[in-house]
Amino acid sequence: MSALAGVRPASAARAAEPERDRDLPLVGVTLALAGLGLVFVLSASQALAYLEHRWALYFFARQLAGVGMGLAAMFVLMRIDYHRLRRLAPVAAAAALVLMIAVLVPHLGVQVNGARRWFNLGPLGTFEPSELGKLCFVVYCAHWVEKRQDRIRDLYDGFLPYALKLALVLAVLMEERDLGTAVVTAAIFASIYFAGGGRKRHLVLLAAVLIAGFVFLTVSTPYRAARLSSFTDPFKDPLNTGFQSSQAIIALGAGGWHGVGLGQSVQKFLWLPAAHTDFIFAIVGEETGLLGTTAVLLGFCLFTWRGYRAGLRAPDRLGVMMAVGITTWIAVQALVNMGTVTDTLPATGVPLPFISYGGTSVAILLAAVGVLLNISAQGTDQGLRRIDATLDIGRGDRRPSDAGTRRRSSLPR
Repeated sequence: MSALAGVRPASAARAAEPERDRDLPLVGVTLALAGLGLVFVLSASQALAYLEHRWALYFFARQLAGVGMGLAAMFVLMRIDYHRLRRLAPVAAAAALVLMIAVLVPHLGVQVNGARRWFNLGPLGTFEPSELGKLCFVVYCAHWVEKRQDRIRDLYDGFLPYALKLALVLAVLMEERDLGTAVVTAAIFASIYFAGGGRKRHLVLLAAVLIAGFVFLTVSTPYRAARLSSFTDPFKDPLNTGFQSSQAIIALGAGGWHGVGLGQSVQKFLWLPAAHTDFIFAIVGEETGLLGTTAVLLGFCLFTWRGYRAGLRAPDRLGVMMAVGITTWIAVQALVNMGTVTDTLPATGVPLPFISYGGTSVAILLAAVGVLLNISAQGTDQGLRRIDATLDIGRGDRRPSDAGTRRRSSLPR
């Protein structure tokens, strides 16, 4: 059969290639999560939208626009060879960092509840540079580690410069008072370092320093310490520091097994703060019950599996690192958000990927999925057996594969 396949006309091979390489489960679960997000943003935001803007579809319309832009970006990026992105990586990462710093400038950035993370774009809504930064940092970190593949395991030439880059980004995020994004960003950096062949003991050291730093920042900052206290017992002060967590738990409990019905939530009527953003998972639980929340959880599990599978099948280590970085970003952010809503993790303020309201967030997430789909399309079963780029991740004692370079002439554009 393989011999017959080898003599097929080139036009027939090209016609069959997109169908063979398209990762339909990854596309399907991404579209399902984004579609579910539109449904629940519409349901959860109508009361607040009418109260603030006298138009019940205000937030839904902006979410729909964000999904539209994101799908367009996904369609384009899934057809662009991911190797081309590394040319733009340093400039894109520097620009994202500059924008993240610029929001801290008075009269430039918008301050909400003490946090300064957004630009006000007028009729277009707000723009959060740290969301763009996640994608830019994935590409940049993968490019940086690939260039220093022979030194990445060295403490002074590999690990410390990489850790200092992470420290700079985290310092800016702490000034923005965005602990949740800092946690997700740290996970992105750590996962790419691991996939790039970094030493495990360096990762353990990095994890210890990060955990100690996050704990110190939490206990030394009054509002974060109050969140930690309400996390241990949200019903101890249900009308003050524990109000949001206790209302989320009430919403989840009210949903039971099957939920109260789509659009029938009570908490969305201004009882639950951030019902359409960070705590939208509680509305999902209230309206669709345990069955609905389990379906969402399984959706993210499927996405994570397909994302890491794309990394394992990638033709070179650059593809491995980019796929691992994107998948870790989305998986960790989903885990942190659902953990916060269910009060199994302290409140950190990150949106649920694809589902929470936020045009910037959903557009960039869908663009990232486009990159992931391009990596998946270039992968083959041979990638699963390429030790230096897959099963040997975390060990940098072999030279990176150049098989991806040899295959580029036949890669989809």
